[in-house]
This record gives sequence, C-alpha cells and structure tokens, in this order.
Amino acid sequence: MKYLIAILFLLLTQQAQIPYVEAGFGSYASCQTVCNGIWVSCYAFFGATAGTVTAGAGTPLALLACNSSQGTCMTLCVPLLAAPI
Repeated sequence: MKYLIAILFLLLTQQAQIPYVEAGFGSYASCQTVCNGIWVSCYAFFGATAGTVTAGAGTPLALLACNSSQGTCMTLCVPLLAAPI
C-alpha cells in the first residue's frame, strides 16, 4: 500500500509540472505591472503622487476613481494566473 501511494504521489506531481504553467505567472505579473503603471499615470494626470494619498474623507473623487479602476484591472488579471495560456 505504501508503494501504491508513493507511485500515485509521483504521478500527480509529474502532472503538475507542465512546462506552460510558468507562463501564467509571467502573464499575471505583467498584467499587474500594467495595472500599476496605469494607476500611477492616473494619479499623475490629476496632479497627485501615487502612494501618498489615503482614502479619507478629503480625498478627491478622481483619485478614488483611480483606485477603483486599479482594483478592477487587477481583478481582471486573475484568470491569467488561474488558467495560463
């Protein structure tokens, strides 16, 4: 029984080592980088510096929209990690 479990474990781990899976991590990271670049550009367009504004009561709505769009963009990156091309 121990040998059967060991063989099954080896077979499953070999199936998990498909070469194209690593492309998913690269695609995901690239997508996240693009999202961050757009977020920084959005902040710069409205005259703010990215990372220096908290989402308090006095935060301009335009900057909150930048934050929201960044969150949406990053959410759209998840399928690249879950189902690599």
